[in-house]
Amino acid sequence: MMSTTFTAGQRVVVPTRKAVPAIQASRGVARRPQRIVAEAAPAGPGSVAANPVPAKAEAAPASAPHAEPPKKDRAPVSDDQIAALRAQLKRSTEAQRKYSTFTQEKVDEIFRAAAEAANAARIPLAKMAVEETRMGVVEDKVIKNHFASEFIYNKYKHTKTCGVVEEDKAGGIEKVAEPVGVIAGIVPTTNPTSTAIFKSLLALKTRNALVLCPHPRAAKSTIAAARIVHDAAVAAGAPQDIIAWIDSPSLPVSQALMVAPEISLILATGGPAMVRAAYSSGHPSLGVGAGNTPALIDETAEVQMAVSSIMLSKTFDNGVICASEQSVVVVAKAYDAVRAEFIRRGAYFLNEEEKDKVRKGVLVDGRLNPNIVGQSIPKLAELFGITVPKGTKVLIGEVEKVGDTEPLSQEKLCPILAMYKAADFEAGLLVAQSLIQYGGAGHTSVLYTNPLNAAHIRAFEQIVKTVRILINTPASQGAIGDLYNFHLDPSLTLGCGTWGSTSVSTNVGPQHLLNIKTVTARRENMLWFRVPPKIYFKGGCLEVALRDLQGKHRAFVVTDKPLFDLGYADKVTHILDSINVHHQVFYHVTPDPTLACIEAGLKEILEFKPDVIIALGGGSPMDAAKIMWLMYECPDTRFDGLAMRFMDIRKRVYEVPELGKKATMVCIPTTSGTGSEVTPFSVVTDERLGAKYPLADYALTPSMAIVDPQLVLGMPKKLTAWGGIDALTHALESYVSICATEYTKGLSREAIVLLFKYLPRAYANGANDFEAREKVHYAATIAGMAFANAFLGICHSLAHKLGAAFHVPHGLANAAIISHVIRYNATDMPAKQAAFPQYQYPQAKQDYADLANMLGLGGNTVDEKVVKLIEAVENLKKQVEIPSTIKEIFNDPAVDKEFIARVETLAEEAFDDQCTGANPRYPLIADLKQIYLDAHSAPILPIKTLEFFSKV
Repeated sequence: MMSTTFTAGQRVVVPTRKAVPAIQASRGVARRPQRIVAEAAPAGPGSVAANPVPAKAEAAPASAPHAEPPKKDRAPVSDDQIAALRAQLKRSTEAQRKYSTFTQEKVDEIFRAAAEAANAARIPLAKMAVEETRMGVVEDKVIKNHFASEFIYNKYKHTKTCGVVEEDKAGGIEKVAEPVGVIAGIVPTTNPTSTAIFKSLLALKTRNALVLCPHPRAAKSTIAAARIVHDAAVAAGAPQDIIAWIDSPSLPVSQALMVAPEISLILATGGPAMVRAAYSSGHPSLGVGAGNTPALIDETAEVQMAVSSIMLSKTFDNGVICASEQSVVVVAKAYDAVRAEFIRRGAYFLNEEEKDKVRKGVLVDGRLNPNIVGQSIPKLAELFGITVPKGTKVLIGEVEKVGDTEPLSQEKLCPILAMYKAADFEAGLLVAQSLIQYGGAGHTSVLYTNPLNAAHIRAFEQIVKTVRILINTPASQGAIGDLYNFHLDPSLTLGCGTWGSTSVSTNVGPQHLLNIKTVTARRENMLWFRVPPKIYFKGGCLEVALRDLQGKHRAFVVTDKPLFDLGYADKVTHILDSINVHHQVFYHVTPDPTLACIEAGLKEILEFKPDVIIALGGGSPMDAAKIMWLMYECPDTRFDGLAMRFMDIRKRVYEVPELGKKATMVCIPTTSGTGSEVTPFSVVTDERLGAKYPLADYALTPSMAIVDPQLVLGMPKKLTAWGGIDALTHALESYVSICATEYTKGLSREAIVLLFKYLPRAYANGANDFEAREKVHYAATIAGMAFANAFLGICHSLAHKLGAAFHVPHGLANAAIISHVIRYNATDMPAKQAAFPQYQYPQAKQDYADLANMLGLGGNTVDEKVVKLIEAVENLKKQVEIPSTIKEIFNDPAVDKEFIARVETLAEEAFDDQCTGANPRYPLIADLKQIYLDAHSAPILPIKTLEFFSKV
């Protein structure tokens, strides 16, 4: 504790205020410039003048009704005073260091002992505060002291503030509380004891040291309150200097305190100037703003309750609480009743002559007269030179304007109210917001209305700019919390948000005096496995599977013209007829389905109103049908939103609701490759913009897949080859994807085994080898289930752009690139890794080697095994007569030249492809360009090395 004595007197320097013309409230009002007013605890905007400014206005004896407070010279701070302050801060720092090691149990014991001691002294401290400051009412200050001790203790007695305060073991998260350090506490003259108790208890609860700076005219009572808390805390085991204070405060010393390097946080209760000084100190600060609380009474309010609440609030401690009502705005329909009730309850309405006298007494030299702050009605009547009836509780002036020309429209901090008559609720709202904007931005506002009047409550909360909006509640008691609503945290420091130029928009509590460390253990996101609920497979299963639709009424079949002409649609509709399902066939799907195609099909769907949609064909009919299904169920879907890139499909910006409420989606593949029958993916082309939208959302997962090998027996050789390699690429990329799991890897492996074994036979023998056709068809679906959940990689990214730019069939484009991608991914030290892989370290090379082992390809080292795998892929391509380079696929020097010219752009577009993010080696754009060039120019075999150096 500081024992040095500091000079109290200092000269007040007040900046000249610019005149702001008053305007009618109904037209709104510009926010009043920050002014010097008396401080008002518990929350604060009484006045501490700006740099340099006094910390407090006081109520001086009324030697003259409107006498300006005498200006006093302030002696500069001495070296001894600064030395004493530094010595105290050193002791406080050491005390806090010791206290920071205390357990929660010990801290709570100290917290309780200090609260009990403060509560026991509530009456003598209240008497001391009134005697010293000559403000307020003893009995009300007793209540505030009681609140600052009992209510604060009760609210936070079980709050964890030491060590681990929150833990989620499953989620791998711990929140660890640490004290901020040494806090500078600025205490106002209006509430010198309750604020000192409040800040001291918060500091003790959070293991911080506190150095209080009292207002010079309230130092005795502030220090008495602090000493009581200090002594009780030390007796309970706290370090000696954990609560300290400045014995003889002055402005230079308070400024020195706020800028001292030992200070970690400033907790400032005071007016705008004090808050500005705290925020400009260079330290983090928690301050409050000025209050100019309006209470709006609408025509549905309970008048007796509203008036009673306002009188209760405004008379409490002679109105020094900054949250107290300063103005009442009454809707015209209720005005007479409200006015009569105020009179009945002891309010006195000033006549015009009296209002002029009060106006002159409220403001002195353009700022609030400190002589009126916290004074009783008799004292105020004497100051203003007016006569009021005995027993008057509140003075009310009926006014119309808001602004500098109407002194009654500002914060008054005594039992004086301005009262406005508004034509209706909307006009009253404008007046209330004008009052807030003029002098109480962010602080507190009150609405009195019928509790069921949701429209007025919503309008009020939307228009007024205060962080505390009270409904049918006395402002002084309601704003400090835990009295009229237990869910509002109790506090004697009320933040006002950015509207009031403060950093917090809540009631300040222990959480604001802690540093919270978040300890985060590694926990990858939950994984998933989603496939159609029903997958039917086996030769001839079409009829049995479609019979599962019995009970449906209307089926819409989506296919293409060649399949329709070949009678494939008839195979489906014949079965539908047998189960009495009415049907309609749309056979206008073209390769790479367009929005025009989708819209044409959707038009028919909307007229037909099916409860089942059946996609029959290869990737294009299934893509088209999925989008028709989507638009049928969710007509407001935005393609650009659904096509938006995502890092994690579960966290994408654009969401699609679950489908299936109107129709069941059935996919029947007639090619072996895309796997679209089991995936949540689709591609649609906007022919008007020349843009392709690759769409991905699990909502697009079909309800049923029917995988009947009999439907692919007549596939042409080229489609067999290209689809087979497409399916192989799905399996290879999903196996090493960053999202690969045990659930998907088994599927990938099975698909790879089937394709290496049966694709050459299916290609060579066609319909004559049913087993081969069957196994390749199954492999495509199995690979589809794998990549539907593990996703793909850059082979598909590169193939998408190559195919779109040069009309290369998708499977053929994949075939040209896949071996180069295997080589690229086969590294233990990639230049870049994906942001959140599901594995702990790069392992794609080992994964490829494991596949080589599975296929029995040989090789002694991991690198040799990967080379063997690439050789096997290239040999498979050769067996199904797929060219080994992009150049061979083009077979046109002019196209080669165009490709080289566009390769930079292609690489950049491939980098932005949705598939890129799941690749195990995160690529540079230059890497993708090099892969394009390597795949274009020459066969990958023979391989000299797997090394691929990124040009970082």
